[in-house]
Amino acid sequence: MCIPFVYALVFTEIALVYASPSQGPFRTVSNNHRFYDVQAHRGGRGNVVESTLPSFAWGLIDGATTLELDNGITQDGEVVVWHDESILAEKCSDTAPVVPDDPAYPYVGKFISNLTLAQIKTLDCGSKRQTNYPHQLVYPGARISTLREVFDFVSCADLSHQILWNIESKINPQYPNRTAGVDDFVEKQHEIFISSPYYQSITYQSFDWRTLVAMKTLDDKIVTSALIDEDTAFAPGDSTSPWLAGLRLEAFPGPSLSEQIAQAAHAVHANVLSPTGTFLIPSPSHEGYSHFTTPEMISEAHRLGMKVLPWTVNRLDRVEELLKDGADGIITDYPNVVRRWARQQGLRVAPKYPKQRVFSCLYQHMH
Repeated sequence: MCIPFVYALVFTEIALVYASPSQGPFRTVSNNHRFYDVQAHRGGRGNVVESTLPSFAWGLIDGATTLELDNGITQDGEVVVWHDESILAEKCSDTAPVVPDDPAYPYVGKFISNLTLAQIKTLDCGSKRQTNYPHQLVYPGARISTLREVFDFVSCADLSHQILWNIESKINPQYPNRTAGVDDFVEKQHEIFISSPYYQSITYQSFDWRTLVAMKTLDDKIVTSALIDEDTAFAPGDSTSPWLAGLRLEAFPGPSLSEQIAQAAHAVHANVLSPTGTFLIPSPSHEGYSHFTTPEMISEAHRLGMKVLPWTVNRLDRVEELLKDGADGIITDYPNVVRRWARQQGLRVAPKYPKQRVFSCLYQHMH
């Protein structure tokens, strides 16, 4: 389907909402820090095609506390909002070359770092519903946006700049030729951060802890979040993981692995520890397996002054366990579901944004 069809869909949604009963006034609050942190992973991947302006629109409408997203850097140095290192055929389709006989065409299958922004802007990344997310709304014709474009769109709907952000540098230290380097990511992202009205609302996250160290060195006021999972915590044999800025977990006192992970994150001056919330690992102290994120990890992180935000948690039984263990928020593909649950638990949740305002801004910014 073509781009005009997207605009028609958005315009229809605006008209329907304006015809519906009023949602009542949208109360202004100082910021979203006061609420339980329900983070919309890639805008809410379970509900809408990921990492697009429509996904962030629905994150606002569904009352997410924080919009979570990833950044890549194009061949010509533009910071774009996309999760994958390359353009996957499962998510995007080619439409036409940016210029006739472009030797880089087709662009699907290429690394973002090998494509220009103009080439990337030709891709339709809104038409394909993902097999694992059968409830996704599709927005045919939706394009990959720059970080500045996402900030501009959300600012249109979020006039008092309440929403929080969790922004990841998508860098791969194992394959440095696939992405831009540490300095490029940190300098280009920081330039956009400081020129944005959201500067004080941004958390900077990465699996590659070198970028966290570099960002803190550049600007110690930026909140940083240390992402970690079973793939980045360990390396084959006795080698040092390339993801942890040269640190070895066994060098920390622990005594448990969970506590060593928290201590390592603290050593790179992270403000937040963000471990996988669902992965199971063999446990010597329990029968069979235990979760990667443990009560001991959360407790040690809190003792060291860090918050803990596990990802990507979509089952409410696991969400409940993590809340009981002390997690400070949840990164989820279903922010509407987790927000509804949080409200039932008596937790303070962020307000939902009025549909008419959000869809009006979406129409303007997709046009």
